[in-house]
Amino acid sequence: MDKVVATPADAVADIPDGASLAVGGFGLAGIPWFLIEALLEQGARELTVVSNNCGVDGAGLGLLLEQRRISRVIASYVGENKEFARQYLAGELTVELTPQGTLAERLRAGGSGIGAFFTPTGVGTMVSDGGLPWRYAVDGTVAAASPPKEVRTIQGREMLLEEAIVTDIALVRAAVADRAGNCVFHAAARNFNPVAAMAGRVTIVEAEHVVEVGELGPDTIHLPGVFVQRVVPLTAEQAERKSIEKRTVR
Repeated sequence: MDKVVATPADAVADIPDGASLAVGGFGLAGIPWFLIEALLEQGARELTVVSNNCGVDGAGLGLLLEQRRISRVIASYVGENKEFARQYLAGELTVELTPQGTLAERLRAGGSGIGAFFTPTGVGTMVSDGGLPWRYAVDGTVAAASPPKEVRTIQGREMLLEEAIVTDIALVRAAVADRAGNCVFHAAARNFNPVAAMAGRVTIVEAEHVVEVGELGPDTIHLPGVFVQRVVPLTAEQAERKSIEKRTVR
């Protein structure tokens, strides 16, 4: 099955208002730059975004945030995005902060058909006990907070129940993909892209290189094509776009 779509705009054209999105990347490493920008142009609003973070000011998911296109974020940290922090503290954005490893496992579980799982991460904190501010009121009080989670003793350890995440759409970036959607990721881009891809009911991949089916060795594939519905080939110039949050030199 040939899953190649000509352009990022074609790939995201049918994403509706109110859709939930799992978005790959770690900071700015491995984010789907051109799918995000195409979605910005497409105009979908009231989006729920599940991602390790929400980009930075002026880049990545930060672009959608600045245009008030995102209403809810499930992420592991606010990071370098000042507008993300401002909207959250001003009561303009719902934010569900989740431990980073838990977030990755919630996405993976969703893609694996597992409804929920138990983990020791967060036991004895507001993650398990409830009360994490999800949304603030304009006056700074907490308008909505996380509920308490079920805790059980399993194999002698207290563990809390975390629900899996399944989203309408997943947007990811691969180093190489074949025309059937089998994907290979490079370095830090492998942290969240595969699990984000698994969690989406419709998964769209922008790929730096697209090869024919059979060119990828089975043992080199990080994400099987069964999880992917659309593949967008990037131009050589687009494939070179790999910004980072901060450049540190000695």
